[in-house]
Amino acid sequence: MFVQNQLKSWIASIRSKTALPLRIELWNGQHVDLSSEAPRVTIRLPTVASARYLLNPSLANLGSAYVEGNIEVKGTAQDMISICNALARNTLKPEGKLARIVRSFTHDKSKDAEAIRYHYDVSNAFYEQFLDPGLVYSCAYFEQGDETLAQAQVKKIDHILKKIQLQPGQTLLDIGCGWGALVMRAAQQYGARCVGVTLSENQYALARERVAAAGLAHLIDIRLQDYRDVTGQFDRITSVGMFEHVGLKHLPNYFSIINKLLAPDGMAMNHGITSTDPDNGETPYGGGEFIEKYVFPHGELAHIGNVLKTMQQGGLEVLDVENLRRHYARTCALWTENFEAHAEQIRPLAGERRFRIWHVYLAGCAYAFEQDLISLYQIVCVKAGRRSSTLPWSRNYMYAQENTQETRPAPVLTP
Repeated sequence: MFVQNQLKSWIASIRSKTALPLRIELWNGQHVDLSSEAPRVTIRLPTVASARYLLNPSLANLGSAYVEGNIEVKGTAQDMISICNALARNTLKPEGKLARIVRSFTHDKSKDAEAIRYHYDVSNAFYEQFLDPGLVYSCAYFEQGDETLAQAQVKKIDHILKKIQLQPGQTLLDIGCGWGALVMRAAQQYGARCVGVTLSENQYALARERVAAAGLAHLIDIRLQDYRDVTGQFDRITSVGMFEHVGLKHLPNYFSIINKLLAPDGMAMNHGITSTDPDNGETPYGGGEFIEKYVFPHGELAHIGNVLKTMQQGGLEVLDVENLRRHYARTCALWTENFEAHAEQIRPLAGERRFRIWHVYLAGCAYAFEQDLISLYQIVCVKAGRRSSTLPWSRNYMYAQENTQETRPAPVLTP
């Protein structure tokens, strides 16, 4: 009876603050609607004990309860995330543990490899269900805003290769190469001699297969290798969706390594997720805690200001910075749509628990990017102190060809 009274009081408090299209189904068969609008989300509490998750609805608590099966939630992932954020915002104080806290993790080659395998080695077939045919697992680039996901991913790669002014026959290192889409495009379009490194065994195996099938093995070397073990120098270096795994304390060293691997007249580009908190804090209301526990172990996001500072500490000069936050919100929304459309195929590949993790993770990322809780920046840089006469005077070279090209579907990289 005590818990029921607490829950009744909590529901009255939420109703007084906002109207949510949410139905709460109780363990005794009764239900309560939190607005007169038809419910878009239903949260079922199977036992009296499960009510505690609603009484303290941090994103970590609700997310964990859903993943572990302690509550049941019905609705689209987009609606689930929106309503859970509203519950947290109208119940909890955004301070203390629920604030944008900064946590630091130990990063070494063994721990980093373990974290990468946890996230990326689910199975290649799992990722094929919601990514584009080229298996590009990073922010797409919607030049006009109406591109398909496949078109926008190819445009993203082309945008990067133009930004770094890749020239025919140059050498290119791709740190965190995924399933090889960028190096394949660089080899196909520019004849670049590429090295791609990944710590994911699944990515490594499939990327090598794709390279061989495309007849590009003479131009592309895919390696199962830590970026800290790469030697030599490269005309161009790209890092797409990888530096989030480096760790805040290690960013100066990470950029120092890129500097060391970069040829004297080379150019590099870092594409990665950043915190929008000036103090490098994670997303609020326990969202960051959920991500660290279930999705990206030991992941750390730096504010763009800290990224630029550590680049300079690593001996690199920043030439160009572009914010693609809105592009990633759209990318994650499309991934979420694909995920839900292929739910029946994904469940046996992932298992019910991991299915639930990814169901809320993808939609949660779309929400976080849309609400400016996290962001995405592409940063072009060169070795500090390079003669200015060798650098472009404007950004025209990045866009001239894109803006004058014929309006036709972008080519799609096939697995």
